[in-house]
Amino acid sequence: MSQINRRKFIVQAGLMGTYIATMAGCTLTSNSPTEASPVGVSLGKLQANEDLFAYIKRQKGKLDLDLYRQIIGAANEFKEGDQTLGIAAQNEESRQRARQLLAATKIGDLDQYRLFEDELQVLIDASVDPETHATLTDWTLGELKTFVLTKPEPEIKAIMPGLSSDVIGCLVKLMSNEELIQVGQKVFNPLPGSKIGSKGYLSARIQPNSPTDNIDDIVWQVFDAWSYAVGDLVLGTNPVSSEVESVAAIESALHDILTTFSLTETLPNCVLSHIDIQAEVEAQQPGTTGIWFQSLAGTVNANQTFDVSIDKMLAHVNQRQGRYGLYAETGQGADFTNGHGEGFDMVVHEARKYGFVRALKQRMPEDTWVHLNDVAGFIGPEVFKSREQLVRCCLEDTVMGKLHGLPIGLDICTTLHMDVSLSDLDWCIDQIMPANPAYLMALPTKNDPMLSYLTTSFSDHVRIREQFGYKVNDAMWAFFQRLGVIDSEGNPTQHFGDPIWVYQQYLRAKGDTRSQSAIYAEGHQKLSEIRDRGVPIAEGHGEEIWQLPPALDQEIRDLYADAKESIWTELSPDFAQQIVGALPIVTHSADRVDYVYHPESGEKLSSDAIEQLRALRDSWGGEIPDLQLIVSDGLNPRALMDEGHLQPYLDALASATEEAGLNLGSQPLLITYGRVRAGYACGERLFRGSNSDRQKRGIIHLIGERPGSGHHNYSVYLTVTDVATWSRPGKVDHDITRVISGISDTALAPEEAARRTVRMVETLFTEHMKG
Repeated sequence: MSQINRRKFIVQAGLMGTYIATMAGCTLTSNSPTEASPVGVSLGKLQANEDLFAYIKRQKGKLDLDLYRQIIGAANEFKEGDQTLGIAAQNEESRQRARQLLAATKIGDLDQYRLFEDELQVLIDASVDPETHATLTDWTLGELKTFVLTKPEPEIKAIMPGLSSDVIGCLVKLMSNEELIQVGQKVFNPLPGSKIGSKGYLSARIQPNSPTDNIDDIVWQVFDAWSYAVGDLVLGTNPVSSEVESVAAIESALHDILTTFSLTETLPNCVLSHIDIQAEVEAQQPGTTGIWFQSLAGTVNANQTFDVSIDKMLAHVNQRQGRYGLYAETGQGADFTNGHGEGFDMVVHEARKYGFVRALKQRMPEDTWVHLNDVAGFIGPEVFKSREQLVRCCLEDTVMGKLHGLPIGLDICTTLHMDVSLSDLDWCIDQIMPANPAYLMALPTKNDPMLSYLTTSFSDHVRIREQFGYKVNDAMWAFFQRLGVIDSEGNPTQHFGDPIWVYQQYLRAKGDTRSQSAIYAEGHQKLSEIRDRGVPIAEGHGEEIWQLPPALDQEIRDLYADAKESIWTELSPDFAQQIVGALPIVTHSADRVDYVYHPESGEKLSSDAIEQLRALRDSWGGEIPDLQLIVSDGLNPRALMDEGHLQPYLDALASATEEAGLNLGSQPLLITYGRVRAGYACGERLFRGSNSDRQKRGIIHLIGERPGSGHHNYSVYLTVTDVATWSRPGKVDHDITRVISGISDTALAPEEAARRTVRMVETLFTEHMKG
């Protein structure tokens, strides 16, 4: 990649486009978690027949909650997230001792002594069948493990309603990967009236994401998926904008495809905005929203990060009384990375999320679709780093979801700053698929054009079907045959991998009588425009039907190589000199490796930086500026250092703020190894206790973002609040921050981004004044 001009590469690869995101929250990195133990949890020798609670009392003389949580955490297979929380085992000997204690502990005792209690735990407890639970209280975890490994599905399903989420979370800790697969192969919870989630079936959520919420980008990815006979669970796009009008337009477009092909009773559409937005769209245009989505967490406090409460979710699911109910997404580590680890481990957190979904499901009719997707690996190396840990996470979560009675799918994915490569993802898929999850994600390539992470492609689904013999939901398989992309024997036809053919069938169903040549000419033009916006579309295949076309495969590999180079690039020594008046400061990160692998280090300011900020504040006297500009390297320093990226933005920002009558500080901060929360820390140091507590101050924080698109985009995070809030350490967070993303010379023009910045800042000042 370093041998070719970036703009030329983007043009050749069809990656020109713009990208603006305006969001109410930006969950990016960890809040300050519990300080990690330097050596991990060490457990001494055990006594004969000693259970977990007997060990604790022998060591502490009483039930000690910290040691309880440490033993439960130490029973996990190693993951970096548990290490950060200080509850990972010091070594394999301690891990096995923790498992031995856990295996000897009775179910009733585990349920009596809670790792953590809040209102959500009460709701989860209420979802457990008391009569079934009463028959299990004297079982040990070891006996439960033997039962689920040796008994057939009907007997396992008979006890599942009596299993609490914490018990299920503890159970999987005792199992090897092979044993988790064994359970996964015999417990299934199909969606009512379908084969989705059944034994021998693997479905696909089409994830037609667009960097600009462009309707053509989205609908053509649906056509693309169906040309490969992929996509039978949900048409679910992640929106850039959560504005009601934008979400409504996408919902309408997806619903139109389903209506046109008479598939509204076969699968739903979904725009993965906040559930409140989906409810508002449904109220405005009834019947268009399909299944409703929401990200969920395992504690009350963690759910506040998603602007979710128990009452809110109960109110929403009470409206879901038809065929399509709730689509939930979860993921190990999301709780602690948002500052809500609460001292207990990621596996139990994840299990409690499934308990939340189970409790919500019980409020809806039995024939309503409710399913969940485990987004394993999306957060980053602070949760886990290796491909082996990704496999372990997926297997644990698959079994936990199934034992909760839920159809569970997987996003077998990785961020580009994790140590998991494109080929590693193929290896992970092969290790996980024997457990037979209900579904996987599906995109034209492994590289998501909007979220910039790696997941499963259409071609991966074709390979999995060939390799493992998994089938597509029968109703959709029949549709794919009618569509003409597969024949009556299930073999690819001449139209396999031809999205324009699917587009033609769509137009024919709408009554379009134009010639095939006219439609194909129009289709080729649309595909060209879509690729120019940076959205890949797969056509045809390689030597085997499950391989990407060679040119597209190489394009994705080039983007991957460019992303890796971007992540590990350091700010050049002379970069600060290019920013007039820049004050260079650093965070706690020791170096770039520490910054990438330990995100919390990039959120805290060094002692030198704190002194520098104190001196800057003193230099202002009583003249505190309205806004402070901050520039951080982030995960892609090249996004800032590329020619034509930063300086045009700074020039336009200076003009726009002056025109708006906003006082922008004359000395920008340049943070090396900076995360989003490092900006909040700067604002706290600069604005705390300044003038009247009711006055408003704000930061404009530019950060090089996750690479992977080839654009080398940066984003600007805008935070405006009153001095009283800035004066409370840790109070300012993502929930009051807005973001404009995708800024570069080949995407959203820096000059335009600066103008939008000032317009948005003016709005934020006005909103706060009204508040």
